[in-house]
This record gives sequence, C-alpha cells and structure tokens, in this order.
Amino acid sequence: MTLDVWLLLGAGIVIAAIASVRLAHRTGLPSLLIFLGFGLVLGPSGFGIPFESPELAQQIGLSALAVILAEGGLTTNWSHVRRSVPLALVMATAGVTVSIVVVALVVQGILGVDGTTALILGAVLASTDAAAVFSVLRRLPLPSRLAGVLEAESGFNDAPTVIAVVLLSGASVSHTQAPLGTFLLETSVELIIGAAVGLAVGPTGAYALRRVALPASGLYPIAVLALTFVSYGGAVLLHGSGFLAVYLTALILGNSRLPHRAATRGFAEGAAWLAQIGLFVMLGMLADVDEMPSAIIPGLITGTVLVLLARPLSVVVSSVLAAALRLGWTSWRDQAFLSWAGLRGAIPIVLATIPWAANVEGSKDLFNQVFVIVIVFTLLQGPTLPLAARLLGVGAPGEAHDLAVESAPLEELKADLLQVKVPMGSRLHGVEIFELRLPAGAQVTLVVRDGKSFVPATTTRIRVEDQLLLVTTASCREQVERRLRAVSRSGKLAGWYGERGLE
Repeated sequence: MTLDVWLLLGAGIVIAAIASVRLAHRTGLPSLLIFLGFGLVLGPSGFGIPFESPELAQQIGLSALAVILAEGGLTTNWSHVRRSVPLALVMATAGVTVSIVVVALVVQGILGVDGTTALILGAVLASTDAAAVFSVLRRLPLPSRLAGVLEAESGFNDAPTVIAVVLLSGASVSHTQAPLGTFLLETSVELIIGAAVGLAVGPTGAYALRRVALPASGLYPIAVLALTFVSYGGAVLLHGSGFLAVYLTALILGNSRLPHRAATRGFAEGAAWLAQIGLFVMLGMLADVDEMPSAIIPGLITGTVLVLLARPLSVVVSSVLAAALRLGWTSWRDQAFLSWAGLRGAIPIVLATIPWAANVEGSKDLFNQVFVIVIVFTLLQGPTLPLAARLLGVGAPGEAHDLAVESAPLEELKADLLQVKVPMGSRLHGVEIFELRLPAGAQVTLVVRDGKSFVPATTTRIRVEDQLLLVTTASCREQVERRLRAVSRSGKLAGWYGERGLE
C-alpha cells in the first residue's frame, strides 16, 4: 500500500477509536478492549494486514508505555497521592514479588510448565496497567487514599516487572540460573539508577522551564514531554529503569508551577490517548485468532490464580509489611477492593513480547495466554468495579471528581484571557486601573510587578514592566485591545470607540 493509503487508514482507525471511547465510557468497559478488537479485525484473522514482528511490537510497545506513564505522572496530583505512596511502593516491590512467586508455583504445579517459564509468566502478569487504572479512577468515586494507592502503584510497578521479565527471559535463553541474590541486586541497581535520573531531570527541567521564556506557548508542552523522554533514554543508557525515571520526572514536572500547565496536561493526555490507540491496535494485529482456542483453558486457569489468589495475597502481604514498617494500615475492605482493582491491560501483553522477541521456548503460547487473560478478566473486573466499591462500602460520592480548573482558553465561557506587558515609553505608566475605562465585559484581574502578583484595586497605578492579566468577554475583546493601544500611545485621555468614536 502507498503512503496515502496508510495515512487514510491510520486516520480512519483513530477517528473510529475516538468515537468508540464514548461507548466504552457509557458501558463501563475499558476502551482497550475495543482498540484490541480493531487490531484483530485489521490483522491476519480479519482484513489480512500482515504484522508478525514481536521485536518491532516490543520496541513500539515500550515507547508507547513511556508516553502513557508520562501522562500518568503529569496528571497525578501529588497532594492526593502523597499519603498513599509508601504503601504503593511496598505493593510495587514486595507485592510484585509475591504475585510472581504465587503465580509461578501454582501454574507450574497445575499446568506442568518449567520453573523459568512459570516465573516469566508470573512476572508478565504482575504489573497493573496504568492506562486501565487511570481510566477507571477518572469515573469511579473513591477516597483519595485508596485512589492514590491504585494510581501510584500502577505508575511504580511497571519498572520492576519489566526488569524481572528481561532478566528471566535472558536466563531462559542462556539456560543459566542466576542466584536470587544476584537477581535482586541487579533489580535494585536498575531501580536506583532510574530513580536518580528521574529525580535529577525533573527538578532541573522545572527550573529551566520557569526561567526560559519560549516564543510560543505551544512549545512548553512539547518541552515537558521531551524532558520525560530525556529521562527515559538517559536512564536506559545508564542501565537503569527508564520507566521509573520517566514516571518520576513527569510527576515532578506535573506538580511544579510551570507556564501553561493546563495546556501541557491536555497535550500529554492527547499524546497518551494516541499512544494507547496505536498500542492496542498493534497488539491486536499481532495476535492470531486461530491460535487462541488452545490458550483459553490455560489462560483461564492462570487468570483465576492471579485474580483470586496471587493478587489478594500480594495486597495482604504488602499491607502487613507496611503496617510493620509503620507506613500505614488499610482496612480489610480497602484490601479487598485493591485486590479486585488490579486491572491488567496493555502492559502484560507488551511484556509478553519480550520473551517472544528473545526466542524463549514456548513464548508464543505464553503471549496467547496473556492475551486471553487480559480480554476475559478485563471484561470481568472493569465493569464490576463500581459494584464492588458499593458492596464493600469504599465509595466516596463526595470525592467523585477533581475540580477542573483551566487557565486558557475559555471558549466554553465565551471569554478570553489577555496578558499585557507594559513596555518602556508606554503612556500606560501612571494610569490608574479605573482610568482605563474598559468595557463592562472586561476587568484587570491580576498585576505582576517585580516578580510578585497581586489583585489590583481600581486606584492601583500601572507601572512600566508591569504585566496585566485581563479577562474579557469575546464580544468586547476587540474594543479592549483598541482601548489599551490608544492609552499606551496617547495616555488616559485617549478616546474610546465604544464611547465617542475617537482614538
């Protein structure tokens, strides 16, 4: 196919996927299932578009996950998750370990697979999916502490699971058994390096963006997202965890006082949606429907072990360990909900491409099993989470949504936000606010002077180098701009079109 056809096909898929999000939101189904369905329809089992490269799928998948994690960090409110971070860190480390071991032991005993393959399967399934968890939290009212645990855990647990899958896949191919101490040491070193890079790039980037005046507001969102990838690439080059680095960098940048924060978050959310659509469609194309029937029974057995045994045990052990370390305690109701809310999505499927790309024996069957598990148990868990919250009494209707605060633009209010800097030589200098004689639909709401902001009174005198923030209705914006230019040139006695037809 030509480039034009590919562009038309890609645009059509994106538009169809966007339209399907509304359906998914109404039904409570995670949108990933619909996106996977698009991939299955387009792939070899549908229209026959060939895609059979697990290596390419792995690289694209890991890159897309970095974008999704960056968006998660940028949109996470630190004040909401701060108290939940200690428990989330325990769940992302000790809890992940428990989940891997439990799944591996039970699956090895029931399905008779070898120990290394069982551990790889456990590691692939140990991580909760950030995209799926974030989509649920945005529509499900939960107490801030409980929502914070789920949100932070999904951001932190990708790093150790990726490391575990890579190390175990390498051990399987080389037919060597690394000592447990070596495995834990390598994992710890990679996490420490990733954390160090993230904690270095995040504050440095925030400091630079606050002090560098870019010529266009649209450059700030691009710069922020680029900084998260600097963190990711730097950590990987240093043999650290890129996922932990990108999440920490995004978390720091998202909670810093940066210019155009609302626009940055909107840009990151759009990029994450595009990454999700592309990722899930690609994974659907990679799957072979003809091979899925043989994976249904093993997948259902493994998924049941994961959801009803491994995940609850990992939550209980993490809660007990957190309490022993005096990091806080969660009630049995919260633990039960956390157990059921451990959603799996794209991440396990992407992780399943790592052993496949490394030519681990039986890895294609493992990929098929994970695909079945994600579809079946996402269908089971996703729509029932609101019911589970009600039955366990952990819902918080009063905390349903954060207050959405946007700085600009204000199209929905039919208003505009204007920023005016008073230059040297301007006759605005010395003019009092009321002497501007702005239309009734406009108001000077903030003055920034010598680096300090204040709300002006009507008698506040404007000075050179002041920055004025004005809110005006869209209908009188042009009048406001003409008036300000007239006063800047001719002083406060300048005419105003709205009153005298003079300027």
